[in-house]
Amino acid sequence: MADIPGLPARRAALKLTDAVLRRRETLDVAAHAALQGIQGAADKALARAIASEVLRWLADLDRLIDSATKQVLPEDAKPRAVLRLMLAQWLRLETPPHAVVATALPLLAGGPKRLAHGVFGALVRKGVALPEVPTLPARVAERWGERANAIAAALGEPPPLDLTLRDATETGKWVEQLGGVSLLPGHVRLPRGEAVENLAGYSEGAWWVQDLAASLPARLLGKGEGKRVLDLCAAPGGKTMQLAAAGWQVTALDMSAKRMERAKANLARTGLTAEIVIADALAWEPEGTFDAILLDAPCTATGTCRRHPDVLHRIGVRQIGEMAELQTALLERAAGWLKPGGELVYAVCSLEPEEGEYQAARVSLPAAPIDVSVLPQGLATAPDGWLRTDPGTLVDEGGLDGFFIARFSANA
Repeated sequence: MADIPGLPARRAALKLTDAVLRRRETLDVAAHAALQGIQGAADKALARAIASEVLRWLADLDRLIDSATKQVLPEDAKPRAVLRLMLAQWLRLETPPHAVVATALPLLAGGPKRLAHGVFGALVRKGVALPEVPTLPARVAERWGERANAIAAALGEPPPLDLTLRDATETGKWVEQLGGVSLLPGHVRLPRGEAVENLAGYSEGAWWVQDLAASLPARLLGKGEGKRVLDLCAAPGGKTMQLAAAGWQVTALDMSAKRMERAKANLARTGLTAEIVIADALAWEPEGTFDAILLDAPCTATGTCRRHPDVLHRIGVRQIGEMAELQTALLERAAGWLKPGGELVYAVCSLEPEEGEYQAARVSLPAAPIDVSVLPQGLATAPDGWLRTDPGTLVDEGGLDGFFIARFSANA
């Protein structure tokens, strides 16, 4: 069975979905073990794609499965897990049914192959289809409230590829050369598909990959003109490079040496410089104060659900509470490291108000207005001056990740 073409990718997809749904691991963490032994990049990408589609459409796939069984399969039954993979391949990845069957039934070796084959065949004969919009898990829809439907509508497809340019004056050049579009100076948006390393400008460090929403917090700080800025919780380094390219003298701090290796590599590739500090922000003490601090805080990352659909199933009240506690502690420390008149920008890629609005309301510094001229057309700040995006924002232009961003100023 090991010689069946495509079987290792399906087995890896099964391991990935199990790791997320049963052990609450992230797809990235689970991939390290699940993809072991798979040689080709295409098969690795296929395993990730199958698992991601299962996680995006889980409730709807389960509804189809339940419609074709006399008795409801247990949530953790292996036939249900394999049927989810089969339906995701057929309905989302357009894999022919015969190929789905050939690569899925061996996953049930020694088990109820006939059940899975029968259910899948019945659904194929009926010509079933998924709804236009994925159904969110009930607890997620409740948390996201009135924006839940708009966010769900944006989850059906993976997001486009956003690039941040080292030199914003070359936006037109790279839009033309890469065949993309731009929503802001210094930004290029491309369709997904081609390997990043093969794109023009990669080897010369002309740009780096960064969702457009993730680039907005650093844009709020403007030109650095040699002033000192602390990029707190900096890994993997996209905002560090933005700040360095804007003329700031950057201190980039993060406690993860492994993740900061990626930041160092990207700084080297782009020819930008920053002081790298590996330390716990809750224990570290800076030498002197800063003109500006960018705190892109650790969070539940529910705003990245377009590209990381595992967050739909892993994150709950406990994880949100743990992250909110950490964010509060980081904000309290960061506020004391600003020079008089200095600026603090707080950001999280989370859709949860406990990590956004509630945190900003507790900051001891006065709120400062956000310059809407640095935002993409169609975005506006809330009445209280804060900015929130979500995957249902600017959908006609390809959408954005979910972010909460607030700006504060220390008393002069």
